[in-house]
Amino acid sequence: MPSKGLKGVLSYDAMETIRNTNEWLGATARAMGSYPAFALVPNPTFRMLSAWGRVTERSFARMVIKPDWEIPPIAGAEGQDHVVYVEPVVKRAFGDLIHFRVARRDPMPRKVLLVAPMSGHYATLMRSTVTSLLSDCEVYVTDWHNARDIPVSEGKFDVEDYTKYLVDFIRHLGPDVNVIAVCQPAPLALAATAMLAEDDPAAQPRTLTLIGGPVDPDAAATEVTDFGNRITMGELEHFVIQSVGFKYRGAGRMVYPGLAQLGSFIGMNAESHTRAFINQIFAEARGTASDGDKHNRFYDEYLAVMDMTAEFYLSTVERIFKNLEIAQNRFTVDGRAIDIGKITDVAVMTVEGANDDISAPGQCVAALDLCAGVPDDKKVQHLEPGAGHYGIFAGKSWRLNIRPLVLDFIDDNAALPGEARPPRRRMQGGSTADCGKNDPVDSDKIAV
Repeated sequence: MPSKGLKGVLSYDAMETIRNTNEWLGATARAMGSYPAFALVPNPTFRMLSAWGRVTERSFARMVIKPDWEIPPIAGAEGQDHVVYVEPVVKRAFGDLIHFRVARRDPMPRKVLLVAPMSGHYATLMRSTVTSLLSDCEVYVTDWHNARDIPVSEGKFDVEDYTKYLVDFIRHLGPDVNVIAVCQPAPLALAATAMLAEDDPAAQPRTLTLIGGPVDPDAAATEVTDFGNRITMGELEHFVIQSVGFKYRGAGRMVYPGLAQLGSFIGMNAESHTRAFINQIFAEARGTASDGDKHNRFYDEYLAVMDMTAEFYLSTVERIFKNLEIAQNRFTVDGRAIDIGKITDVAVMTVEGANDDISAPGQCVAALDLCAGVPDDKKVQHLEPGAGHYGIFAGKSWRLNIRPLVLDFIDDNAALPGEARPPRRRMQGGSTADCGKNDPVDSDKIAV
């Protein structure tokens, strides 16, 4: 959660100056500690200095770099590798719709739109989710842009604009698309589907899967919801909103800076992060660390943060968390009421993690009650035992248990009303024997 003192004092450029200075200090320490002449001194100080420098330089450099997708080739039925290309399908100012095209492979029957969160990290946070789906699905993802790089002339972007983007993306992909929304966009994906149900029923998605999203934040209290209730909107705007500095194309745009968000993320689990970095420094000093080791793979993504537009962040807190507009079916877009009860032909599934302390169990499943027009046999809910927030969409629980359930749900609802249900397609995947046992990062608090 935001720290009042830090955010109230530091400007956007001051935070960037601190980041840049620490990157420079790390690079300097790395170079000095690695100087050949110091190898003649039988003391570990210089090796530790170099190790600290390598870890520090890399960490602070990652904070302003958008990670690459780096999707590995997909193995074909005949043993051939199929290279994956990331191709924009729809380009917009604040976010693109991208397609992961698998070379030399016919389009897969399952078409999936994965709605990535806009909550501080890039869509690449869902790299493992995309990779796990590519063998069985044609995958599209919402790739949101860093607000610091969007000129002020492009205008505002709030929760209503986000919802309209989703409507446009779903309509573009056609009625055979299956939407999977993870965490923050879950309530807005629900609203977008309701808009299509009323305005263009033929363009509705075939299925809607909501994973760990705050549809009704009051259904189960967490540190996130408690914070939203404690602080006023005036305090929030004063302490966390900054103007982008002149270093970037979005100079002058009001944003919730990624660096400020990162401080909040780390503060939620500071002891664990501190221990991880100390261990990595010793690993570097011993020569057991590597460029692609577990620590670097995780933190290269975790530390890569993006700015959110001020209006999006503030409207999310006020309208979704404080005023409960989605939870109480009072959400409006351009002054028009959006009735979630108008959804009738879309199958809806919710997925929650029993140990999720970001969107606790109860917050997401509330969507099923809101979808009063959807028949009960087209509603599915799943609570994953032992799973944390990250685990339900990218960890072992997702890979071994939740993913097969979601694909079965898609297959069960692949036919339009009146059509014969096609047989389930064989899925590629492992055993579910160790479901519920999450990867070590599953318990980490990646706030999405």
